[in-house]
Amino acid sequence: MTRAVVAEDEALLRSELVRQLHQVWPDLTVVAECEDGASALEAIATQQPEVAFLDIRMPGLTGMDVATAAATCSPGTQIVFTTAYHQYAIDAFERGAIDYLLKPVTPERLAATVQRVRSRLASGQLPANLGQLLRDLAQGAATTPRAPPLTWITASTGRETRLIMVDDVAYFRADHKYTVAMTADGEALLRTSLRELLEVLDANVFRQIHRSTIVNLKAIASIVRDDTGRGTVRLKQRPETLTVSAPFMTLFKTM
Repeated sequence: MTRAVVAEDEALLRSELVRQLHQVWPDLTVVAECEDGASALEAIATQQPEVAFLDIRMPGLTGMDVATAAATCSPGTQIVFTTAYHQYAIDAFERGAIDYLLKPVTPERLAATVQRVRSRLASGQLPANLGQLLRDLAQGAATTPRAPPLTWITASTGRETRLIMVDDVAYFRADHKYTVAMTADGEALLRTSLRELLEVLDANVFRQIHRSTIVNLKAIASIVRDDTGRGTVRLKQRPETLTVSAPFMTLFKTM
């Protein structure tokens, strides 16, 4: 039995890709359908699937982030990217012999990709090295303008609305549809989801360490790994500790 993880933040596109996969690869079992990079990485680390279909542009962890971490926690997983990226990315994929699917995914292209993946699995061929591909993509992305990261947030404390500098937030914690911002002197409620927040935070400063937690790297005093592969974050200005789930510990190795 061949197992797959499918990660796509658009629900309709995710459902359609799974439907098409069932048609062209009847004996494929989709063990997880994920709406963001964090849940995709957790599913890959837990399920150890033979193949993962990853949308490149997902909130928080991108498809490239997930693939990079998966190379450590699930090295046998073949990666297929789905993308609507510019030509520089397609060129990089082809030079690196990485499978990709252009959106919208056509049955013909999906069938050809599935055939290549099945051939590699049958021959025992290892997944391609993503190192040069990442460098090529980074070089191309450097020429693409991006919106500046978030610097201020508006949050509620009871009946009071506060204006908080993002740098003053030690970590963000998911609370159902909303998010709680934890600062040195208290907490405040943001009427936005953790997923939406990941899109606008500075990725060089804020890292997701759990499905429900984003931490400010500047607020970390220490990180301790336990015997299960998970970690514990101690903060500089708050007494509680934060759990780092095992899949996210691999991201700290690159720091």
